[in-house]
Amino acid sequence: MGKLNTAITAFLNKFGGKAPKPRVTSAVIVAGGSTTRMGEGLSKQWMTVGGLPVIVRTLLAFEHAETVTDVVLVVKADELDRYHNIAEQYGLKKPLRIVTGGGTRQQSVKKGFLACADKADFVAIHDGARCLVTPEEIDRVCHAAYLAGAATAATRVHDTVKLATENGYIEKTVDRDKVWLAQTPQVFKTALYHAVTAIAERDGISVTDDCSLAEHIEHPVRLVECSQDNLKLTTPEDIICAEAILAERQKKEANA
Repeated sequence: MGKLNTAITAFLNKFGGKAPKPRVTSAVIVAGGSTTRMGEGLSKQWMTVGGLPVIVRTLLAFEHAETVTDVVLVVKADELDRYHNIAEQYGLKKPLRIVTGGGTRQQSVKKGFLACADKADFVAIHDGARCLVTPEEIDRVCHAAYLAGAATAATRVHDTVKLATENGYIEKTVDRDKVWLAQTPQVFKTALYHAVTAIAERDGISVTDDCSLAEHIEHPVRLVECSQDNLKLTTPEDIICAEAILAERQKKEANA
């Protein structure tokens, strides 16, 4: 009993006699990218997977993630009207703001970040086309970021990895135990993300994922192993894979 009382006293001393302040984590979901590799026609965000639009599946994952407080959705200006009633139509209860993106992914993320950064302790940045991410994976990445300041979903590489020369020959074999494929969400303390974006602008750094901004200032980013199912829908073949993954999930749920 004495040890328990000591632990309680230490806890109260640490937090000034109060419970720790809940972390406000805003999600920025980027849904304004090019869909050229999907072919002509409908934006990939509005293609259906398992009977629901891709972007709706993504939003529902964040809707059910316990760590996420609110969501900022970044879309193309010419598609803004399509999102007008999305929350009401699909029963989304968390606060949702919709903003238009910029000319690059990096600019679009910044616009989304600025729409939430005034109140958020952490920001979770996610590709709208990764609609198979689960609420549990989102929560695990967020909890890792709460401890490390920055964390990303990722998956290990299982194939042998070769580093190539400029003219297309093998230069050497890379230790695959050290190779990971970055996914999203990528979660950062907002003060850190403010700093890395400012430094990137100062240094003229252009990136395609947000971990690269932290890497530029040598801030560590925690890798959180997630499923290979968390793929980014880029080609028509990816839609076929996503349908198969969802069918398998539904089968497992039915047999549970």
